[in-house]
Amino acid sequence: MKTGLDFLLAAKRCEIDGLQRLAFTATLVDVSARLVHQLQRERGLTNLYLGSMGQRFVEARAAQIGASRQVEAEWRAQFERVDTGTAQAGHGARLFSRIAYVLQGLDGLDALRGQLDAQAWDTDRATEAYARLVAALLAVVFEAADSATDPEVSRRLVALFNFIQGKEFAGQERAVGAALFARGQSDSAGQQRLLHLIESQERCLELFDSVAPPTARALWTAPHTSAPLAELERLRRVLYTAPHGAALRPELSQAWFDVCSARMDAMKLVEDRLTADLRALCGEKIAQAQAELASFGALSAQAAADPLVFYLAPAGPNGPAAPGAAQGFSLPLDRSVLELVHDQARRLQAMGDELEAVRASLNERRLIERAKGLLMAHRQLSEAEAHKTLRQMAMNQNRRLVDVAEALLSMAEVIK
Repeated sequence: MKTGLDFLLAAKRCEIDGLQRLAFTATLVDVSARLVHQLQRERGLTNLYLGSMGQRFVEARAAQIGASRQVEAEWRAQFERVDTGTAQAGHGARLFSRIAYVLQGLDGLDALRGQLDAQAWDTDRATEAYARLVAALLAVVFEAADSATDPEVSRRLVALFNFIQGKEFAGQERAVGAALFARGQSDSAGQQRLLHLIESQERCLELFDSVAPPTARALWTAPHTSAPLAELERLRRVLYTAPHGAALRPELSQAWFDVCSARMDAMKLVEDRLTADLRALCGEKIAQAQAELASFGALSAQAAADPLVFYLAPAGPNGPAAPGAAQGFSLPLDRSVLELVHDQARRLQAMGDELEAVRASLNERRLIERAKGLLMAHRQLSEAEAHKTLRQMAMNQNRRLVDVAEALLSMAEVIK
């Protein structure tokens, strides 16, 4: 016959199994972030190549494509280890569909490069193509953050997701600005796109700052990471204050690319710290849970020797207290099974409450993205125009952006 201790041990093993899955997920997130970084740089160099009509940056782009392919091979090797035979609790279908979408994009990447080699696509179309692949990779990170079962790990994943998303907007800014400088002509549509990307970066970095650990926040605000921003601001003003159609200096395309790259490399340092801390945190939690599991085994004799502990233990504000608690016993082996059960129940409840708060921000982002998609499909708007429309609606109605998005989605069938 199974005892309470049997189920307590089973609960701890489930916790360890979940943490081990999270540790492997952290590894997948790390290689996804590294692939995103290489593709972002490839996109920027491709726009410089296209903007110069194929006259410049040929060798630099070819070298970067080689670097992207190397990390892509690592990404594929890591995802080969994912067990597709058993669905992962609660998020297997969504995670696997995200991975399948990324693989479809990667399988077509060389064909895309061939089109770009031949200059068959312009810079706007190239930027959108790379952005689509990067967004698919970020969706894998998002799914990992949404499926985390430990609140502290979940917070780290949410911080990482928002930071990588902010970095992607910075990468798109690099690509758009590089194309404008390389073409040598200002463009009002490009200027609007730049302003939207700058605003989007700031929004993501604010969310990162609200949940990131102090070490990552300190690294991001360190002088060596913020130094490129002054020169970037100067070149930004050149781009978005020039009249439509005004001449731009093509030689500034290299300076723009370099200063944007310096900033993105600084962001990569923060990203690396976040992923390293995430893996270390998972390792610590697994070791702690395994130590607790080992200590539980010694309690079976105590439980058998004192079968009336449930009825005789004095009641406390959170349920029965363990015999001997008044004497200050605190080591796991000095506590009753009953107290451990209560502690675990309270901890799981606290984890659940904290996870709900962390996931609320992810759910808000999902609602806003879905509402933007609806506007893009219904009104044939760009992503930037859809976001601007949502914000204007929120301001006109004096409501939160997520509330407007939710109301819009509730009317989706009517709109269609």
